[in-house]
Amino acid sequence: QGHLVEFGGGLVQAGGSLRLSCAASGFAFSFNGYNMAWFRQGLGKEREFVAAINWSGDTIAADSVKGRFTVSRDNAKKMLYLQMNSLKPEDTAVYYCAADMSTRPLSQMAGWYDYWGQGARVTVSS
Repeated sequence: QGHLVEFGGGLVQAGGSLRLSCAASGFAFSFNGYNMAWFRQGLGKEREFVAAINWSGDTIAADSVKGRFTVSRDNAKKMLYLQMNSLKPEDTAVYYCAADMSTRPLSQMAGWYDYWGQGARVTVSS
């Protein structure tokens, strides 16, 4: 049974940066084959897509984070990253990493992802 664990969240002032990491373990198939994504959920809000990356490094991102957030992965280390720059108070949320074990293209659809981490809280103060 695969597991995803996020870390690196915390409190940061507006305009600052944080880097989230997600460690994958226990998956039956090679980590290389999974599309990986970040989602977030603010207080009282629905979970929303942030960014995703496939095995070869192709990425997609939500318009709200383009130019500020960068998703990357290290297949050898089975790690997913989200570099967040120029943070805004509206970026405050619990951030989740997710894995899609299918061969589908990258997706913003939460329902396409099979495994989820427990979440890492990011708070951006104004």
